[in-house]
Amino acid sequence: MAAIVSRSTQSGRPRGPSAWAIIRLVLRYVLLVILALLFLLPFYLIVRNGLAAESEITSPNWTFFPSTLHFENIQELFKDTEVPFLDGMVNSTIIAVLQTAGQILLSALAGYGLARIAYRWSNQVFYAILVTLMIPSAVIFVPTYVIVSYLGWVSTLQGLVVPGVFSGFTTFLFRQFFLGFPRELEEAGRVDGLGYWGVFWRIVVPNSFGIIAALSVITFIASWNAFLWPLVIGQDSSAWTVQVVLSNFLNAQVLNLHELFIGATIAILPLVIIFLFLQRYIVEGYKQSGLKG
Repeated sequence: MAAIVSRSTQSGRPRGPSAWAIIRLVLRYVLLVILALLFLLPFYLIVRNGLAAESEITSPNWTFFPSTLHFENIQELFKDTEVPFLDGMVNSTIIAVLQTAGQILLSALAGYGLARIAYRWSNQVFYAILVTLMIPSAVIFVPTYVIVSYLGWVSTLQGLVVPGVFSGFTTFLFRQFFLGFPRELEEAGRVDGLGYWGVFWRIVVPNSFGIIAALSVITFIASWNAFLWPLVIGQDSSAWTVQVVLSNFLNAQVLNLHELFIGATIAILPLVIIFLFLQRYIVEGYKQSGLKG
C-alpha cells in the first residue's frame, strides 16, 4: 500500500519545462536581442557621427567610436547663423502641439457625433470621410497650396498648422472607440440632466484617456516629422521647421555632416522621450479603437 502511495505521489509531481521548450525560449530571446540591435543601429550611427569630426565621418577607415568625442559640435550647431536650428525646434514644437490639440479635439467631436448622434445623413457623412482616406495626399497637395496661398498664409503659422488640424483617419478611430463605449454611463448622465455636450465632456472624455493619449502621440510624431508641406509653405527661414533646417545642412552648396547628425540627434530626443513614457497607450489605444490586427 505504501509503495502504491509513493508511486502515485511521484507521478503527481509537476514536471519542469522540457528541453525543447527551453531551447525555443532561448532562441526567442536571441532573436529579440538581434532585432533590438538592428533597430538601435541607426540611432547609434546618428549619435556616433554627431560627436565625431568631419574627417572621421567620411574616412574609409571606420571606427566603432570616434577617437575624440566632439561635444563642441552641439555649441557649433546652435551658433550657426546660416541655419536657424533653435528657431526650427521652436517652430516644430508650436506646430506639433497646435496640430495635435486641434486634431484630437475636432476628430473626437466628429467621431462622437458619428457614433452617437443619429440623424438622416450620418452614414453618408461617415462614408465621405472614409473616401478622403483613399485619396493620395499628392492629389490634394496642389489644391491645398493654392487655397493657402490665396489666403496669404505662405510662411505663416496658420499655413503650417491649419491644413493639419483635422484627420479623417483619427476621426474613424475615435468613432470606432465610441461605438464600444458603455451606453450605461451616458444614460446615467442624461438622467442627471446632461445633454450630448455635457455627456461628452463630463463622462466620455474623462473615460477615454487611453485612446486620446495614443492618438495624441501618433499625431505629434507625424506632425513633428512632416517635411514636404513645411518645405513648400515655409519659404522664409523664420518659418522653417526642424526637418527643413536639417535639410539645409546637406545640399548642393553645403555639406555639413557633423552638424546634420548632431542636429538629427537633438531633433529626435523629444520623440524618444514621448514614446518612452506613452508607448503603452499606443497599443492600448489601437485595441480600444476596435481595429483588429
